[in-house]
Amino acid sequence: MTQLVAKPRLLTGDTPTGKLHLGHFVGSVENRIKLQDQYDCYFIIANIHAFTTRMDRPDDIRQSVLDLSLDYLAAGIDPKRSTIFVQSDVPAISELTYFFSMLIPYPRLMRNPTIKDEIRDKGLGDNYPFGFLLYAVGQTADILAFRPDIVPVGEDQLPHLEMTREVARKFNQLYCGVDSHTEDKDYVKRGGLFPIVDVMLGRVQRLIGIGAPDSDGKLLKMSKSLNNAILLSDDPDTIKKKVMSMYTDPKRLKATDPGRVEGNPLWIFHDTFNPDKDWVQDAKARYQAGLIGDVECKRRLIDVLVAFIDPIRMRRLAYENNLDFVLSVLREGADKANQVASETLLLAKEAMKQQY
Repeated sequence: MTQLVAKPRLLTGDTPTGKLHLGHFVGSVENRIKLQDQYDCYFIIANIHAFTTRMDRPDDIRQSVLDLSLDYLAAGIDPKRSTIFVQSDVPAISELTYFFSMLIPYPRLMRNPTIKDEIRDKGLGDNYPFGFLLYAVGQTADILAFRPDIVPVGEDQLPHLEMTREVARKFNQLYCGVDSHTEDKDYVKRGGLFPIVDVMLGRVQRLIGIGAPDSDGKLLKMSKSLNNAILLSDDPDTIKKKVMSMYTDPKRLKATDPGRVEGNPLWIFHDTFNPDKDWVQDAKARYQAGLIGDVECKRRLIDVLVAFIDPIRMRRLAYENNLDFVLSVLREGADKANQVASETLLLAKEAMKQQY
């Protein structure tokens, strides 16, 4: 009899801050869809983390959870092959967060560049709750509760993943007796509970937005808060308006002026989403020679993005009309996620000699 080999496990997810955009897709969602048959996939909607900056807007957070669920399903995450669940439905994650908080020194937490960037970008100053700092610890529990082999993320999440790897090493050394000189790939073989997770980055690690650069001339990454995003749920008219307003080469005043391709969002988007690579290369050469205008290139990009987004949008509309099904997916996902996370918590307590 042939023995079935368990698939390696994958865990990733998002904090619900609204609808997904193209940056999310190429940064991580695309990989999630592709890997559903190769991995036992768990996708967490981290609603507790959303309270760190929106604790006064629970209705908004609930809507964002639903928006994220709809986008996942519409983009191609299949609940028959993958597990989608809401963080607050899995209490073992919160208990692991508390245990892991003992393993991360405060100065190490504050060296996390993502924490610093969020404090700056959201204008929090010193006026943020303790939970804002705790969420970085909570992310390690989100991941390690499922003992995954791989975590597909965007570039901005790399500092959190490195902290997760540090926590896993420290727990394994402190409570499982694994030698500190052990190679990352061998921690579980040597008796550790938690694998030292591998990271998978998307094919585009930092998709820029459609807007102008900042005061230093740096193009900003796509973000809803910066109003420079194209959403996976945008209709054709909205896509057209956004692309036609897209920042290009500010020095190019007319179509016959030679245009700059490098650092130009118009061509970054064509490189990323246009499947007709021959047209892209030819059009770039003509653009640089002043033989093709921005409007023609933008119209081609509109066609490309509408062809890409509209099937997702239409599937999303169908799921919007069947929210009972969407909620059933989340409930069934929570049941499965709880089985795995509860087992992890039990094993962690046993390793810590706290199972009575």
